[in-house]
Order: sequence, then structure tokens, then C-alpha cells
Amino acid sequence: LAQPVTPELLVSPSSQDGDLGSEGPEDRGNWTGRLDFLLSCIGYCVGLGNVWRFPYRAYTNGGGAFLVPYFIMLAICGIPIFFMELSLGQFSSLGPLAVWKISPLFKGVGMGTILIVSLVAIYYNMIIAYVLFYLFASLTSDLPWQHCGNWWNTNLCLDHHVIKAGNTTFPVNITNTVSPSEEYWSRYVLHIQGSSGIGDPGRIRWNLCLCLLLSWTIVYLCILKGVKSSGKVVYFTATFPYLILVMLLIRGVTLEGAWKGIRFYLTPQFDHLLSSKVWIEAALQIFYSLGVGFGGLLTFASYNTFHQNIYRDTFIVTLGNAITSILAGFAIFSVLGYMSQELGVPVNQVAKAGPGLAFVVYPQAMTMLPLSPFWSFLFFFMLLTLGLDSQFAFMETIVTAVTDEFPYYLRPKKASFSAVICIALFLMGLILTTEGGMYWLVLLDDYSAGFGLMVVVITTCLVVTRVYGMKRFCRDIHMMLGFKPGPYFRACWMVLSPATMMALLVYNIIKYQPSEYGSYRFPAWAEVLGILMGVLSCLMIPVGMVVAVLREEGTLWEVGVQQASRPTMDWGPSLEENRTGMYVASLAGSQSPKPLMVHMRKYGGITSYENTAIEVDREMEEEEEEESM
Repeated sequence: LAQPVTPELLVSPSSQDGDLGSEGPEDRGNWTGRLDFLLSCIGYCVGLGNVWRFPYRAYTNGGGAFLVPYFIMLAICGIPIFFMELSLGQFSSLGPLAVWKISPLFKGVGMGTILIVSLVAIYYNMIIAYVLFYLFASLTSDLPWQHCGNWWNTNLCLDHHVIKAGNTTFPVNITNTVSPSEEYWSRYVLHIQGSSGIGDPGRIRWNLCLCLLLSWTIVYLCILKGVKSSGKVVYFTATFPYLILVMLLIRGVTLEGAWKGIRFYLTPQFDHLLSSKVWIEAALQIFYSLGVGFGGLLTFASYNTFHQNIYRDTFIVTLGNAITSILAGFAIFSVLGYMSQELGVPVNQVAKAGPGLAFVVYPQAMTMLPLSPFWSFLFFFMLLTLGLDSQFAFMETIVTAVTDEFPYYLRPKKASFSAVICIALFLMGLILTTEGGMYWLVLLDDYSAGFGLMVVVITTCLVVTRVYGMKRFCRDIHMMLGFKPGPYFRACWMVLSPATMMALLVYNIIKYQPSEYGSYRFPAWAEVLGILMGVLSCLMIPVGMVVAVLREEGTLWEVGVQQASRPTMDWGPSLEENRTGMYVASLAGSQSPKPLMVHMRKYGGITSYENTAIEVDREMEEEEEEESM
């Protein structure tokens, strides 16, 4: 046999003729272009949180000093878990449910993931609906939130033109006043005055309902043909936001007072690094920004060819995501600096996070610029494209997970099944379009992907490294990529990542605070409902265990648990040509005492990847001999 050689990781053996789809199961579908997967991952990870959460988190947790714990947590938690999810998906070519053939006892983890993603998809598309509403409202010569005097405004409304005039003519008391953009958001868009709280949703806001319907229609049309259609849409939705972000950044830094905001954003306060809160905030930002645990990464990787270089892609996406967050901070805070100068107030009085930044503060800043409708349209179009490709990933995760469970029934009808899922989630999201819908959105946002998501990720990490086995997992990656993960990845998977996420989970439980929206405090029953949302996804794990054990033959509980925790016979690469080494013996109908040699004769010659498989087999034989001695 030839000496093992390092494989060319950029191109898989079966894709050298340019046919990228030839290595994946035909009935399941694959990415049709080389950049589809990479751009889909970038689009999924770079979302609304990069624009409206990271800049705010940075300035409240030490400014420039926040970047130290941010990049450390990226190295400990972000990159290793990201690579683990991609490896699981690509190796098995299975979705978040079927991938638990790796250890059927823990299939409940996959069920928990689907529940979390479904809840997030419901409210995330409502945020996209708000963005669409503002996008259409920007198609005017005069932005509707620019001045007071509309039917939705109150006596407390005071616009910045009056404040500017006041600086030179008479003093204006701006305490207890509200900006026109804030009243437009709360009293016109949400019409929140029609609801007394979460228990009184009020009437449906039909303009919001139509925006939500349009949002779901766009999502459905883009995922209609699975990754073949969404993989092409992301060429636009994943790249265009960068063009707009650069335009907003250039416009922002050229404004008067911009450096005041940027200085506020980046001035390092190193004393903050002694606080545990800052490190926890950095880990949370990494955790949610990269989208680990939601199943999206695993789903996207499952449509890859078997030898796709996901090691390289991991670093491109994770570091690209971090750099985008930092750039977005410059674009946001440069405008906030200009705004604070215009209003004559400190930057910390205008800086907000979340919907408050996207739908109140930034739109108000837009009204102060020349050509304000143009800049407003660009900003909301950027938010639309940022939100859509994250939503594509959520939907693809749900559809792929279920169709992989019932391939014979659902794969031929994938378009119809996707339509059913979209309609069901649209109907469930109708409560968010009511006058009290924002209360429900805050509840979903606070609880749907909180501690439940952390439990899912911690369990996945422990199952892969402890139950399936670190050696075996590293061998699988070796077989797929041609090299084993180094000590850095093994140390993170075994100790650092689970320990950090455990600390996050404990911190979240200890520092639990009831939900609130502005001055409104949620009633006890709403808190219980929210906690149940989080607990339900965790309960899926023991429920899945019971079902898996009951399915196993034998009467002893111990026997059932041991059997259910082992990988199934058909676990491994989905295509016969990729099932080299130890996985050939598990192929249906394989009777050969030397299945690897039969496999190589059947598929013609030895590629560098078969050499890798031979290496792996030899290692396993040596280990078995050592154990027997």
C-alpha cells in the first residue's frame, strides 16, 4: 500500500470533476455551489444581534476592554462547539433528530432543539414583520416619525427640532418628554395603549398581520426547494448587508459628533475585567451570536460533501462574525454620538439595545440626516436581509429534522410539508400581531432559548465526548478531513467548553430576574408560563431516554440503557463510497472478513482518504491488542 498522504482538503475526491452534488444522497439534496454552505453559515450567524446587542453589551461592559473576554470566550466556547456541530452534521448527513443515531438514548436532545427553534422562529419572524413595516413606512418624502402633531402623538411628544431651537432662543425642559419616534413605535405600530398587559392582548393589528404574512411568504418561497433555493438566495442576503453596513459606517463617521459616540463605545475600562458579569456577558454574546445549539449549523453541514473543509470554514465564519459585530458597533455609535450632540444630552441617554435601538433610537437619528428616508430605507433593508437568512436556517432545521425522520413519506413532499410548517407557525404567531403582542414577544425572547438551550448544548458536548467517546469522534473527523483535531479542540470539548457553559447556566439561574417591558412587570402566571417553556425543552431529554430504553429488547434496565447509548448499526457516512475503515462492516449485506479491501476494489483504487481509513483501522487494531494484553 502507498504511504498515507495528506489529502487536498479544499476539494473532495468525488467533486474534482466539478459535479458538487454527486457525493450526497440524491433524494436528500445538496448544496449546488462551493460558496452556498459558507454564505449560508455567515448569513445564519450574522443576524440582528450583531447590530442591536453587541454594541450595547460592549459599552456597558467596559468598552474596548470587553473585546478581551469576548475573544477569549470565542476561543473557549464559540469555535470548538461550532466545529463540533459542523462535524456531526457533515459526517452523518443527518438533521438534528436523526443525528442521534450516534446515541439513541439521547434523542430527546434533538427533540428539545426542535422545540426551541420552533418557538424562536415564531417570534423572530415577527421582528422581521416590524422591519418590513418600517421599510414600507420609509418609502415617503417625510418620515412619519419625524414630527409630533399626528393622531397617535400625546402632549408629552417633543421633537429634536424644537430642542435645537431651544438651545438658542429659550431653555426647553426635556425631562418627562417622549420623542416622536418612540410614540410612533409604541402608539402607532404596536398600538400598545389598547392593551392593559399580557393577559389582555386586545385586537389584531391588521397592518402588522399582513406584514407577518408577507414575511412568512418570503421565507417559504426562499426555502421552497430546500438548500437548492435558499443556498442561492444567501448570495444576496448574506453579502448585501455588508455593503449597507459600510455605507452607514462611512456616513456615520463623517457626521459631527460621531467620534464622541465611538469614544464612548470603545474607551477601555479595564477595571470591568475583574467583574464576573463581564465574562458571563461575553460568553452569552458568543453563545447566541454564533447560533450554536439551534441545529442550524448541523443542518447546513449535513448537506455538504463528505470531505468539505469545515475546519477552515469554522474559522472564517466565527472570526467574520466577531469582526462584523465590532464594525456594526462603529456604525451604530457614530450615529448615536451625532444624535447626542444634536440633542445636547450624554451618549448613554440615547444608547439602547434590542428593539429600542432598531425601532426608536436609530429611526430618530435618521430624521436628523439629510435624505432621511433614503438612509432609513437602507437601514431597515439591512435589518431585513440580516433577519431573513437566520430565519431560513431555523425553518430548514425544522423541515430537515422531520423529513430525515420520515424520509419515505415526507422527502417527496418537502415543498408541501414546508408550507404546512410555515402556515402553522404563522397562525401561532398571530397573537404577536395584537395590541399586547409585544408582551408575548418579550416573554418568548426571554425564555424560549434561555437555560433550555444551554442544557441542550452541554448535553450534546458531554454525550459526544463521554458516551460516544473522544477517540472515536476524533477518528471520524480524521476519516472525513484527513487529520485529527489538535489538543486545543480536545481540551475544549472535554473540559473547558462544558465547564464554561455550566457556569453560564448556574449564573443565569442565580441571577434570574422576572421579565419586564419598560415599566410593565409581568404577572406571576406569565413568569410560570415562560419558565415552563424553558423546562419543556429540557424535559424532552429524559422523555427521549425512557422511549429509547423501552424500544430495546431485554428486560434489564441496565441492558436497555447500554444498548440504547451505543450508536446504531447504520450510524456513519450516508454514502457507501465514504464508509471506509470500521464503517464498511456495518453496511447492509456486508459478509467480507476484510470489508475495507472489498470496498477499495469495488470503488477502484485507493484515494488519500482510504489511506487515512487504513491508518485509523491500524490504530484501532493496535489498541485492541494492547487492551487484550
